[in-house]
Amino acid sequence: MKINAKNILILGISAMSTLSIGSCTDNLELTPTSEITVSGFWTSEDNAKGALNGMYVRFRDQAASNLYIWGESRSGTLSYGLQASEGLERYFENTLDPNYAGPEWLRLYTIVHDANLIIKYVPEISFTREEDKNRLLAEAYTMRAYVYFTMAKTWGDVPLVTIPTEGYDAETTFRERSPVEEVFGLIKSDINTALALYPNDQLSAGKASWSKPATNMLKGDVYLWTGKRLGGGNADIQESLEALQAAETTDMSLLESYDDIFRYDNKGNSEVIMAVHFRDLESGTNYNNNMYIRDDQIPADANSELLEKLGQGGGLNRWGPSEMIKSAFSADDQRTEATFLSIDLENSAGEMQPYAAVVTKLRGYVDPSGRRFLDDVILYRYADLLLMIAEAKNALGQDPSPEINQVRERAYGDNFEAHRFVNADQASNDEAILQERLLELAFEGKRWWDVIRFDKAFEQVPSLVDRAGQDHLLLWPISLNTISLNSKIQQNPGYGN
Repeated sequence: MKINAKNILILGISAMSTLSIGSCTDNLELTPTSEITVSGFWTSEDNAKGALNGMYVRFRDQAASNLYIWGESRSGTLSYGLQASEGLERYFENTLDPNYAGPEWLRLYTIVHDANLIIKYVPEISFTREEDKNRLLAEAYTMRAYVYFTMAKTWGDVPLVTIPTEGYDAETTFRERSPVEEVFGLIKSDINTALALYPNDQLSAGKASWSKPATNMLKGDVYLWTGKRLGGGNADIQESLEALQAAETTDMSLLESYDDIFRYDNKGNSEVIMAVHFRDLESGTNYNNNMYIRDDQIPADANSELLEKLGQGGGLNRWGPSEMIKSAFSADDQRTEATFLSIDLENSAGEMQPYAAVVTKLRGYVDPSGRRFLDDVILYRYADLLLMIAEAKNALGQDPSPEINQVRERAYGDNFEAHRFVNADQASNDEAILQERLLELAFEGKRWWDVIRFDKAFEQVPSLVDRAGQDHLLLWPISLNTISLNSKIQQNPGYGN
C-alpha cells in the first residue's frame, strides 16, 4: 500500500511508531503498525502493557518542556536570563503569531493515538486478572482525557480523534476542528469511564502513572474549568468539589519541608499524586535545564552563603524568574529559596544590583558528569488539591479557610499566625487563592491556566495589562506548519488567516 508520509501526520497521529517525523521522504512503502499489530501484536497481556509503557514514554517527551511552556511560559513568571533567549521572549512578552506559535499539537496526537489503540484492542485480550486489564484501560482513558484537556485549554477547538488512524484516506485523515464544547464532552466521558474501571482507590507505585485519585483530581480540574470558563456554573463546580474531595486518600500529606517535595532522591513522596518520571538512561532532562545557570557564569565574588546554596552550575540560564514573581515572596516563606535564588552583586558605588535569578525547584542532582536535571515533573500534588478545593468551595459560597491555612502553615511555620487566612468576601478570597497558587506552584506549569480560569490574565500578566479586550490572546495561535498539513484547519481568530 502506498502511503504519503506527510498525510499520516496530518493530525499528529503516526500510523507507524518507527516512522521518522523529520523525514523528507514524500512517498514510502509502509505497512501501518496497526495492520501488523492486529494479527501479531495485540495478542497478550505483556503486549498490552508494552503499549501502555510506550504511551507514557511519549507523554514524558511532552512533559520535558512543552507542558510547561503551554501551562506557564506566557504568565509573567519568567523573563530574560543570562543566555540568549532564542525566541523564548515570544512567550513571556506574549508576541506569538502563526510563524512562531510555540509547540504544535502534533506529538500530543501521537499520545492520543496510543490511547486509542489500547482502548480499541485491549478489551479483546485475555488477562490473568481482569482488574489489571481494567486498570490499564482506565489509564488509557485518563491519558486521552488529560491530553485533550491540555489541547482544549491551549487552542480551544481541536480535531477529535477517538479511533486509531490505521491507514490513510482523506475523509478520516483530514479532520476539521471540533467545537471546544464537544472536546470537553469527550474529556468528561473518558474520565467517568476511567473512574468506573479503576479497581481501587490506590495511588500508583511511584505515583508515575494514572490512578483513581489522580483521575478524580483531573476531573476536579476539568469541571472547575468548565464551571468558570464554559458556562457550567455552580453545577460543574459542585461536581468539581465532589471529585476533588474524593481524590483525597489517607496516605496523602504535606511534607514538612517544601524543598523535599521536588528532590530526585524523594520521588513519589506522600505529597505527589501524579508525576512524570525522569531517570538517568531513560530520558533527557526536564525544562529546568534552561532555567539554572552555567558554571562559568556563577560569579566568584557573590555572597558565599548564596554560592553554597547554588552549588555546582549546570544548564543554561535562557530565562529565569521575573521581577513580578520575585517580589511576590516574603523572607519568612520557606518556599522562597526552594523556588528560586537571586544573585545580586555589588557595583563600584557599593550598591547591590541584580545579576541573575535561577529556578531551584527542579534543580536535579550533581554527579561526576555535572548537574543532572532529572527530577520528576509533578502534574498533581496534595497542596494543589487543597487549593483547588478552596477555589471550588469559595465559588460555591463556602469557607475556604481550612485548605488555605493548611498550605500556609507549612509555608510559614513558626510565623504562620502572621499569615493566617481569614474568610472574607468571595472576590477577596479568590484573590488570596490565586496568589497562594502563585507562591505554592510557581514554575510547575500551572500559572497560565490559573490566571485564565480566574479571569485575571489581563490584570496580572505584565505583558497583557495594556491589552484588555484582546481575548484572542487567551488561546494560542495554530502554527502555519499545522495548517499546511491539513487544509481543513482554520486559524484561531485574531491571528490572521
